[in-house]
Amino acid sequence: MPKIKCTVAYDGTNFFGFQVQPDKRTVQSELEKALKKMHKGEEIRTYASGRTDAGVHARGQTIHFESKLDIPGNSWKKALNTLLPEDLFIQDAEMVSDDFHARYDVVEKEYRYFIWNAQEPDIFKRYHIYHFPYKLDLKAIEEACRYLEGTHDFTAFSSAKSTVKGEKIRTLYEVSCSKTGEQIEFIFRGSGFLYNMVRIIVGTLLNVGQGRIDPKEIITMLEEKNRQRASKTAPAHGLYLWNVNYKNQ
Repeated sequence: MPKIKCTVAYDGTNFFGFQVQPDKRTVQSELEKALKKMHKGEEIRTYASGRTDAGVHARGQTIHFESKLDIPGNSWKKALNTLLPEDLFIQDAEMVSDDFHARYDVVEKEYRYFIWNAQEPDIFKRYHIYHFPYKLDLKAIEEACRYLEGTHDFTAFSSAKSTVKGEKIRTLYEVSCSKTGEQIEFIFRGSGFLYNMVRIIVGTLLNVGQGRIDPKEIITMLEEKNRQRASKTAPAHGLYLWNVNYKNQ
């Protein structure tokens, strides 16, 4: 049966995360509702590169599904977007080989986190950028970012609710921070991420920027593998799943 891969963007504000939940509006439930209409009542299961939490956005989430319908890959985009709500959009769609899997074939993910670092809030950004009105030392943050790059056990930066069994070793290829005007952008590129990992790292880096944590303490946190040593989890609405890369892409 033909397999279709889609790149999906969504505003996470009014979603209870990606994964289907009973009596909750989720990204997956809206996608599968649209597919069910196209398939005249037949249930079509979608598979994603990974879950996102309530309030988290995506510019480049990837899903796949199988369908008996004879529709060219690029026509799926138009067909689905006519049925999807305004806060969910198919960026592109294509036919892929039978052995492709949106989750298991991932080789790199990129997340970005945005902060509005001004004294006063911008009410038009309140659901999409985290307002943090305190002064930050970007040089200290940049130093801390360097200690996070590479292959480490990220237990200290993983939620206690994580269901990952075994080692929590991941490789981060890039951890960077830049500021344009009043807006700060964090970029995280890695082989994979633990539950709440990016948001816990951001919360910790903000404490570094305020002088509450010395940048070199990041090294100790990684070595001690103690969640209590890291900081609070940053809010969901500043986080975006930006891009997902696959082998042979």
